[in-house]
Amino acid sequence: MSQVKFAIPKGSLEEATFKLLERSWTKVNRKNRTYRVFLDDPNIIVKMLRPQEIPTLVSEGLYDVGITGKDWVEETKADVEQILDLEYGKIRLVVALPEKYTYKNLDSMISDYAKKKKTLRISSEYLTTAAKFIRQCKSYQKYYGSKEPLIVTPWVRLGTNKNVQIHLSFGATEAKPPEDVDAIIDVTDTGTTLKQNKLKIVDEVLTSTAHLIVNKKSLKDSKKREKIFDIVTLLRGAVHGRKYLHIYLNVEEKNLKKLLSQMSSLKRPTISPLSEDGWYGVNTVIKKEEFHKLIPKLRKLAQGLVVHEPRQILELEEIKRDEEN
Repeated sequence: MSQVKFAIPKGSLEEATFKLLERSWTKVNRKNRTYRVFLDDPNIIVKMLRPQEIPTLVSEGLYDVGITGKDWVEETKADVEQILDLEYGKIRLVVALPEKYTYKNLDSMISDYAKKKKTLRISSEYLTTAAKFIRQCKSYQKYYGSKEPLIVTPWVRLGTNKNVQIHLSFGATEAKPPEDVDAIIDVTDTGTTLKQNKLKIVDEVLTSTAHLIVNKKSLKDSKKREKIFDIVTLLRGAVHGRKYLHIYLNVEEKNLKKLLSQMSSLKRPTISPLSEDGWYGVNTVIKKEEFHKLIPKLRKLAQGLVVHEPRQILELEEIKRDEEN
């Protein structure tokens, strides 16, 4: 069996990632002050890295699979397969301006600064994404055409349009306006930090969640592919497991048909006769969001409800089809 290298994120996605791993594998060990993580599968080699680095490292084949934000896949333009949305770590990348400014959006700000021949300075950690968003603004195209905004870092300057500049931020981006820059393009969850710094959101650039990404060559490697799909199966099962409940209940034969007609199921329920004549056990999986609607019906028609939250729900037949394609 070929070994697979797996990069997982350190930082804001770290805690949620470990919770997902613990639902996916029976053992997840991490030694203090190290970046190595050990699963109960010796053929999966796990290391913690910054999420910003993971797309490029996976794209270049230094790692076969990785977990990172979709925002960083787009920012780095990494040529990877985004194989699974892990549905956590949701953030928005937004344009924010000082509250005192009257601009409705970045487009109107670009227009006003261009008319006044003022240099517009924007701070962001997302240089590529910010430049792409700015170039798509109608006012930018009107006044600057196809010129690239000037990207400013301590090491290099890229682009030719000095009138619109994107300055690399190393953190605390929300603290920079209005003295250092005129606007920011930054991530937010609730927007609270921006409000505390007297900033207002005027545009949404993108939304992002954590994704499982795969190196395209590794996916074509017959030996690695098998292990990669083991990882996909387990992680997908853990993601689905958060959405469902496993329930078991007893129902009298006269109520069985009515109960089944009112109860949704992931698949068809398992129905087993009990030791007492005229009673059956019903075993099934339902969506969490439907549970509260089901309770009043169960109280009238059934007895002895037992509820479990599954660690995983593995769609093995779906993975099998994927492997055959």
